[in-house]
Amino acid sequence: MSAMTPERFISIWKDNDLNEEAGAQAHFEDLCDLLGVPKPRNKGDYCYERKAAKAEGKQGYADVWMSRHFGWENKAPGENLKKALAQLKNYSGSLGNPPLLIVCDRLRIEINVEFQYYPTETHSILIHEIGTPENLQKLKWVFTDPQKLRPERTIAAITTEAAEKFSNIAKTMRERGLNGQHVAHFLVQCLFCMFAEDENLLPEMAFTKLLEKSVGDPERAANRLSELFKHMKNGGDYGDLSIAWFNGGLFKTVLIPHLIAADLSALHRASADMDWRAIDPTIFGTLFERGLDPEDRAPLGAHYTDIGTIGKLINPLISEPLTAEWESVKQVIATEKGKGKGRGKKGNANKATTDAYQGFMLRLNSYRVLDPACGSGNFLYLALKALRDIEKQVHVEAQEFGIQAELAMQTGPHNILGIEINEFAAELARVTVWIGDIQWCRRNGYQHAINPILQPLDSIEHRDALLNKNGSEAKWPKADVIVGNPPFLGDKIMRGELGDAYVNLLRNRFEGRVPGGADLVIYWFEKSRAQIEAGLCQRAGLVATNSIRQKRNRVVLERILESTQIFEAWSDEDWINEGAAVRVSLVCYGQAESKRLDGNPVAAIFSDLTGSAQGGQALDLTQAKPLLSNKERSYFGICLAGPFKVDTATALAWLKDSGNPNGRPNSDVVRPIYNGSDVTRRWADNWVIDFAGMEMTDAADFLAPFAYIEAKVKPLRSGNREASRAERWWRHGRYRPELRAALHGLTLFIATSETAKHRFFIRLPVQVAPEHRLIVIPRQDDATLGILSSRIHCVWALAVGGSLEDRPVYNSSLCFEMFPFPPGFDLKSKPTGWIGPQGVTQDLAVPSGPNVGLRDKAANPTYEEAIARTAADLDDWREKWLNPEGWLDWEITPEEQTAGFPPRPVPKTEKTVEWKKRTLTNLYNEMPTGLKLRQEKLDKAVAAAYGWTDYSPATTDDEILRRLLAMNLAHKPTIPTNGDDTKKSKTQKRKGAKT
Repeated sequence: MSAMTPERFISIWKDNDLNEEAGAQAHFEDLCDLLGVPKPRNKGDYCYERKAAKAEGKQGYADVWMSRHFGWENKAPGENLKKALAQLKNYSGSLGNPPLLIVCDRLRIEINVEFQYYPTETHSILIHEIGTPENLQKLKWVFTDPQKLRPERTIAAITTEAAEKFSNIAKTMRERGLNGQHVAHFLVQCLFCMFAEDENLLPEMAFTKLLEKSVGDPERAANRLSELFKHMKNGGDYGDLSIAWFNGGLFKTVLIPHLIAADLSALHRASADMDWRAIDPTIFGTLFERGLDPEDRAPLGAHYTDIGTIGKLINPLISEPLTAEWESVKQVIATEKGKGKGRGKKGNANKATTDAYQGFMLRLNSYRVLDPACGSGNFLYLALKALRDIEKQVHVEAQEFGIQAELAMQTGPHNILGIEINEFAAELARVTVWIGDIQWCRRNGYQHAINPILQPLDSIEHRDALLNKNGSEAKWPKADVIVGNPPFLGDKIMRGELGDAYVNLLRNRFEGRVPGGADLVIYWFEKSRAQIEAGLCQRAGLVATNSIRQKRNRVVLERILESTQIFEAWSDEDWINEGAAVRVSLVCYGQAESKRLDGNPVAAIFSDLTGSAQGGQALDLTQAKPLLSNKERSYFGICLAGPFKVDTATALAWLKDSGNPNGRPNSDVVRPIYNGSDVTRRWADNWVIDFAGMEMTDAADFLAPFAYIEAKVKPLRSGNREASRAERWWRHGRYRPELRAALHGLTLFIATSETAKHRFFIRLPVQVAPEHRLIVIPRQDDATLGILSSRIHCVWALAVGGSLEDRPVYNSSLCFEMFPFPPGFDLKSKPTGWIGPQGVTQDLAVPSGPNVGLRDKAANPTYEEAIARTAADLDDWREKWLNPEGWLDWEITPEEQTAGFPPRPVPKTEKTVEWKKRTLTNLYNEMPTGLKLRQEKLDKAVAAAYGWTDYSPATTDDEILRRLLAMNLAHKPTIPTNGDDTKKSKTQKRKGAKT
């Protein structure tokens, strides 16, 4: 027999009248010969008649199956290939969800591309065209490399383009002065029409043709659009077309804004140029909302949270518990089936089996998911999709027990509940659910809702989720699960966005339940907790910024642990909020059988979102208490609350000016200032005007500095909501008198940036002003510097301090006040001398030069001197790396020197670029061997001070934390007084309420 050629293949099969059964395998094997690929056999990953459970009907078989490649369904010529595709989709899950679903009637081969996260595509190959190089290549890829058939653009990219098209249309319409809400509502209706006609729900491209025919006549177009929308509301004849009944509320209000030809042209291009079946509702809703809502100023772009990340809440809240319930039901069914094998028991067993199955289906039908801050509906649609997926699985697996599949699905849009304060977002949420559900039904071979197509979604409510209009607490509906992404607003931003009156009312209404100053998202956590406690919900899972782990906010997590449990948490995850990247925590709490933290099984999850390993010793750092010995030994830097800073040139000019009527130099009120970035990077050459606690009459005698802030600061502070800031506008917002008193008599102080990628400590001269983002420890000795710089302290700080986005936070009340220093170390002691860079004892005189090099003499030579020497060596090494000899000059004016200000480094021209890269952050990023060895030597010296003779670099962080926690709990605690700590109101104290 001659080799198979396209011509021979066509001649055999073009007019072949074999029926489906007789012709299917012969046709397929001839195709394999034509393509030069192996033929299927009855075993392995490539075979005929692959057994597969259908989602509807009885057991099914795929005519041909190749693992991770395709499922293939054959029909006789002329039969309905759409029906064949629906049949294949029904049991594609049992086939491992292959990326290609192929249907064939021998005259046509249709390759349906079904890659996850990519739009579906269909490649049709007619028999008389099978011999073209393009078609032969496509068919060859089916067997050898299906990835080659994957669409070039992801659903996300297509959806982003679609959202941008609509946002541009909305922008041009709003710029003409049209009402933003009217424009948004109209465009949502247009969006659904585009989707509906591409899904063949709206016949014969009715919407696109309407625009095409009337693009030059806006008035006529408006009338036609109005008529089309009204017919979609009620159904009926629209000219020669029969329009289905859509209803659902989307077309309840028909109000066409004033259109111009450019609007119609843009809408026509958007409708004609894109396949709207491919949009992803979980992305589109967010982007659409930003682009169309005139009140939303967030940038439009491909910023959305991927399905996998949202699934970290949906899976443990919905999918896993319901799947576990179904597994239990299957065990009951299997047991009853076994009993039915006995004589006379079959009828009873069938009834018990049916009751168990129907009971679970009723459970799915009545299941409710609430998102009380639903936005554009992403979480709601994904929750509904999870329920639909579970029901489909149940349909397939129930038939293995001989149970007849349901004629209609029990899950649907009725399963979801939502609350949203923004009217447009609430409407968009309904559209997101409708579109997403229709897509799911079409892709999985199920009939979507009809009569009407859009089922009413009044369960997505437009209202405030926290307060009613009369100021009372808003009630939430009963639900099995609460899930969502509440708004991320901190205390100060809340007041700016929501207003003082609303925030004060909210704080008062939740007094005793939510701490004052807590982020807005915390109120959703508390209300969800209360729903669980009241028996109105089983489980809840919410997103919060990772600051929820910090002491001020985690009070609500402590309340959750008092009444239920945290069973799933992701402590520090990437997230996109309003187009910006943030770091968040995902927290699930309520009824559950097991616990996971960051994807790993744990025995318990604590309120700081750390956990104890299964079978291991619990390490709950939230038990740690503030220590009396550490109280008032660390401070925030000054908070300016106004433009008090000036550059070096301005400051130096003022220092030279001696014309003040009080006879005092301006250096008394002008000095260098460092903030966190000046420590982690390089000093930004900023100086600050600092009148401390002076009265206006005294401050005004410093003529030039006072005139500057009178012009720059006073206008900004005059309307400040804090009366003291408005009245004393010449002073800093928080000038920290307690810090100034603690620094009195010192030459240097220790400081660290509040937020930083790496935790390191430095010393600064007391003449330098520390700004708010610096944490100041008023000590200057090497022993304290060494203990704080050690791995032992930094591990503690990282574990208890929380983080701001991806930067660890040094929370003074947690990291410092709770840290147990080595036994016998006294933070109250005043050193009597210094140890110089070479370990030579020196007196109190301050040496000159850029590197003052003062070292406090150790009070306890048994370990403090060892720590001091290693810390001094590390600090000197860092300084030499930061400012290598010969790379720069040190400048200082006579006025600066008289005032005791530190010299200013000025790099030599040829070294400027390289010198600027030498920052402490880059040093610790690189961690060169010289620094690493010195750090390990310091760690060992500090560990010896604790008596940890077994310490080594291999000692785990958990072991260090376990020992420190034990020491902390053995100390006498004190009551926190820091501004970051939560204070009880008089009412709370009287009632004994926990905050």
